[in-house]
This record gives sequence, C-alpha cells and structure tokens, in this order.
Amino acid sequence: MEWDKSPGVARIIVQPSTKRIFHDKLYEEVGCEISDDLSACGLVLGIKKPRLEMIRRDTAYAFFSHTHKAQEENMPLLDKILAERATLFDYELVDGDNGKRLIAFGNFAGRVALIDLLRGLGERYLNLGYSTPFLSLGASYMYPSVTAAKAAVISVGDEIARQGLPSGICPLVFVFTGSGKGSLGAQEMFKLLPHTFVDPSKLPQLFEKARDPPLPGQASERVFEVYGCVVTSQDMVEHKDNPKVFDKADYYAHPECYKPVFHERIAPYVSVFVNCIYWEKRFPRLLSTQQLQDLVRKGCHLIAISDLTCDMEGSIEILNRTTSIDSPFFRYDAITDSYHNGMEGNGVICSVVDNLPTEFAKEASEHFGGLLLQFIGSLASTADISKLPPVLKKACIAHGGALTPLYEYIPSLRKSNREC
Repeated sequence: MEWDKSPGVARIIVQPSTKRIFHDKLYEEVGCEISDDLSACGLVLGIKKPRLEMIRRDTAYAFFSHTHKAQEENMPLLDKILAERATLFDYELVDGDNGKRLIAFGNFAGRVALIDLLRGLGERYLNLGYSTPFLSLGASYMYPSVTAAKAAVISVGDEIARQGLPSGICPLVFVFTGSGKGSLGAQEMFKLLPHTFVDPSKLPQLFEKARDPPLPGQASERVFEVYGCVVTSQDMVEHKDNPKVFDKADYYAHPECYKPVFHERIAPYVSVFVNCIYWEKRFPRLLSTQQLQDLVRKGCHLIAISDLTCDMEGSIEILNRTTSIDSPFFRYDAITDSYHNGMEGNGVICSVVDNLPTEFAKEASEHFGGLLLQFIGSLASTADISKLPPVLKKACIAHGGALTPLYEYIPSLRKSNREC
C-alpha cells in the first residue's frame, strides 16, 4: 500500500477501525497517524455521511451526502453543515465535461447487486418449489475477489447450460434500467450466464413463444438460457401530445409533459428488475405502488427487485427502506399491501443495500482511492473555493454558512418535496 502526500497536505490522520479491509498498522507504515481526534484536520474525507455531532465549525468535508436532491432524511445534515459554516463537497457531483462522474464505484455496486440478487433468487425459487443452479452461489462478500466471484457465476451459468431451468419459471427476464456504471456492472455479471438480450419492443414475443406447444421430439421441461433487456428513458415515458417522438433533452427539461408507460410496456414481462436510474420527484415514477398492485392482480411475472439508487419511495414507490448486507431482502406483498421479512409467502423480494461496494472491499477501495487521490491536494490546500478547479467548484454545495450559487435551489425544492 502506497500513499504519497499531496501538495499542501502536512498531516494525514486516520480514525481507527477494526472493520476496514486495510487495518490501522498499514496506514501507520506509510506515515499516517491513527487517532479518533480529527480536530486538527481542515479537510475530512469519508464515504457515507457522518454523524451530526462530527460536523465541526469551519471544516471542509467530502463524502456522498445525497443532499442536492433535498431528500428530507438528509436535510438535518445540510442544516448542521450550514449552521457550523462548514464546507461540503459531494463526490456524486464531481463530473467531467461529458457528465460522467469522476469519483465513483458504481460498477462495483452493480456487480455486487447482480451476484447477491442471483443468490436471493435461488432461495426464493426454492421456497416457491423450484430447485435452480442459483442455490449454489454465495453472496459477493464470500469471495476473496471479483475474479473469484465471476468464476462462481460462470459455474452457475455452466449448470444452466447443461441442466437448464424449470420451464415453470421461464422465460426468466432480467431488465436493467439506465446506461451508467451501476447498470453496466450488473450487466457484466449477467453476461456470464448463458443469455440473450432482447429489445424492449420484443418482450411480448418471448412469452408468446413460451406458450407455443413444443414441436414433435422437442423437449419442453427445461430452458437453457436467461434473457436480458436494457431500458432507457424512451421505454419508460412518452410525450402526452406526441407519443411517437421522444426527445431526451426535452424530457429532462419538461418532464411534466410526459406520462409513464413502463408499467404497461415493460413491467408485465419482467421477472427480475435491476434499477439503476437517476430519479427526482419531478419525473414520473417507473413503478408506483398502485401500478404494481394492478400488475400482480393481473398475474405479472415479477419476482425480485434490486435497486441501486436507494431513493426512498422514489422511482419504485414500494421501496421505503434500505436493507443490509447480512439481511439483504424484504418481501412486499402487493395483494395485502404489506411488508415482510423472509423468503416464505407471497410477494416480490426487494434488495435495497446502500453500501454494496463494501462487499468487494479491497478492490473497491483501491479503485475509489485512486480516483479520489488526484483531487485531494486541491481540496486540502484551497481555502478560497473560487480558486478551485471548476470540476471541484461545482461539487461544493455549501461554504461559509451558505449554499453555493449552483445549489441555492435546495430550499425551494425542499419545500416542494414536503408538499408532495
């Protein structure tokens, strides 16, 4: 492990932890100090949001704050930062000219999400009376590396190719939303299974084909592949007045002019839903509670949801809580509109884990740290935020007791969110 102090960084203090993949001694060996006391630090780096009592006056903080969407659960943190005249940088807002985030590990989140979802499918299908090759798969954290986890998924895929899946659960259709790193990471793991990708418009044909009787001499009991489908904005909404034409820029500028169609065109054919899209309240939901309830009553195929966004009651309205690595699923019963633990019983299993990359802790840390390192010198040594590089300046949400100009919209959005 190597650490070169960036220009302007005199001391590096690391809070002690027995849970980190890199233990304290490794930090000491490269010149860091180990201490719970961070009062000497002008810049505090983290990943998840800190406890409110950890916010100190006139100190700069960088972490994933999730405050720029004015979600109510994150507003006490922003209030505390403003009250203490602290500076807040959000990694999520550090992006390049093409809008791609420069400090992220969404690809790790996607990889973990898909592996853990496959493991959950094995358990869920067993409770529904089906034995599948997914049962042999462990959770991501049970493997020492991404490579080892991939080997395990490949083994499951080999078993599907040899023995097939029960026809009663097929066609098994995985739908991925978005084209970001989270979605691509999930698709990376999915592609290790024997698979075919299907255009969203062709989904109904999969089920028509499944209903066709087998030809003479053709086996019908097993299916030897799974199906993938990637959907984007144009598959989720349509213009209220001109449904035949979709303009993404217009949709983002005027979402009120669009109505949701995902629940009609895509959701009836989904078995497994991996949600990776950015969403705000001004956009139509992908799937409301009422839409899901109607789909279930009509006999939809949805069995599992994995949501990487962790937006509470967001694009998928039923997701009103996060889950944990050691207990990654809850079950939502649309018929009774009720939530349950465990795999037994009616409903859709849902995974909403908000720290997925930690399951590949070493590789995710090295990846994220390597991206962050290039910005630390500027963050630590530039007291005047106007002199920061533009890429960091626009990632600064608050400074000196006030919101920066780019984020002065937050109070009005906060008020609007409360009224919704």
